Formats: sequence, C-alpha cells, structure tokens
Amino acid sequence: MLVKVNLRDQVRDYLLSQMITGNLKTGKTINLAALSRDLDVSVTPIREALAQLQQAHIIKAVPNRGFIIAELDVKEAEDLYGLVANLEVMAIENTEFTQEDIEQLKMQQEVFENAKDAISRIQADLEFHRLLTKGYENDLALQILNDLKTRIFFYERAFTNDDSFYNKSDNQHESIIAAIADNNVPTASLLLKMNWMLILNYIQKKLTE
Repeated sequence: MLVKVNLRDQVRDYLLSQMITGNLKTGKTINLAALSRDLDVSVTPIREALAQLQQAHIIKAVPNRGFIIAELDVKEAEDLYGLVANLEVMAIENTEFTQEDIEQLKMQQEVFENAKDAISRIQADLEFHRLLTKGYENDLALQILNDLKTRIFFYERAFTNDDSFYNKSDNQHESIIAAIADNNVPTASLLLKMNWMLILNYIQKKLTE
C-alpha cells in the first residue's frame, strides 16, 4: 500500500520500477482498475502519472485500449540515442570530476563487467552513465535524461543480449574513465558519443533485419 502523499509521483515511480524489472513489457496495456486495486489508490493519481509518462514518451495512449508501452521503432531509437548522447556530452563538458567520482565510475564498471544476466548488465550500464552525468548542475536536463533512458531500457532489453556486443562497450567505458582521469574532456566526450552510437547502430541493424 502506498502512503497517500504525492500519490502521482509514487505511482509514476512504481510504474517505472515495473518497467525496469521487466514486469511491464512493450505492447502491454496498463490496466487502471487493476493498478487502483493493487496500490489501493483512486484512478486519479494513476491517470496523472500515466499522463506524465506519456509526455515523456515512455508510454502512449491508444484509442479503445488505453495506455500501452509503445512498440519499438527505428526512428524513435535514432531520436532517443542521438538526444541522450548529446545531453550526456553536454553534461560531462560542464562537470568537474573529483577523484571520488572517478573511483565510483571504476567500481561501477566492475559491476557492469561482472553482471550475470542481460537485465543486470543493462541496469549496470545505465547506472554507469548516471554516475557520469550526476555532477551536472542542471536538474531539468538530468530529469529528461532519466525519462529517455527509461524508454531506452526497452530497446536494450530487446536487442543487446550478445556478450560480444558488450565487450566493445566495456572497452569504451574504460577509455572514457581514463580520459576523464587525464582531464581530457574532449576525448571523453568523443568516446561517450561513440559508445551510444555503437549501441544505436546495433539496434538499427536488429530492427531492420
């Protein structure tokens, strides 16, 4: 049961957690009545939370079906990955990295490398990128990034199960950390953009096969 304070935000966070853990999948209709019963709240905050998620392009409204998690689309993937890459580059170009930040990135990279399954690996990868950008003092940009990456999760869960694919990403992560440690932000920015484009190119190929 949810505490009846800021119910819209609590419902939104609950739905996001269900998406990230794989309990809500693409094409699945979100049942307002069932959610209302499960969470013991009225449908009003649920509708408000769903409207927020729709504005963030995480879900969409379909006539006679309600809200669903949209199917994957190559144009959307291109828009998503391009925007996330550019926002993250802007973030690291406006961040002062401390030695503690660098150590956190190294530790998270170890988590990423040692992940045992696809969802754990995706979550570890997204956490690595969150740590890269958390020092950017622009809350709006960070919120937009968070919303975009929730949608990106569905693409990566669908297509990036190949270990050889992640080996390439491993190397790029390590190179990004090394560039930041050397205070070489232009190189880190280039590598970061390449990292996102590597994933996008792979997903484009899978979507058009």
